Amino acid sequence: MQYALIDLAEEYDYPLLNFFWTMMLIFLWVLWFMLLFRIIADIFRDDGLSGWGKAGWTIFVILLPFLGVFVYLIARGRGMGERELKLAQQQEQAFRSYVRDSAAPTGPGHELARLAELKNRGDITPAEYEQAKAKVLSS
Repeated sequence: MQYALIDLAEEYDYPLLNFFWTMMLIFLWVLWFMLLFRIIADIFRDDGLSGWGKAGWTIFVILLPFLGVFVYLIARGRGMGERELKLAQQQEQAFRSYVRDSAAPTGPGHELARLAELKNRGDITPAEYEQAKAKVLSS
């Protein structure tokens, strides 16, 4: 058994340069699929493209992938970045709005505490405080 493993190791020859070449090909293959999926996602994300346009680009990219991808990048490459930026800005705005709405304390208790702080600092008079307090408690 021990000799069989040694013989197998001696018969197997895979030089280091071939290993690097294989790793580069795998990297390029993964990169190609990432580019292909990004283009397909951009096709369906674009609201300015009609349904027939989306179908045409998708068929072109799937049936003739190398030519389709390169033609898409030449024809619509600049718009890809702009659409990606617009989407990122919309997501950032939605996130900030969500955080602002979620983190902001609301309710009568918060409003009364704010009014009491204004009265204690002297920004409003006690009469104004009582009037605002009555308004908060009535709503």
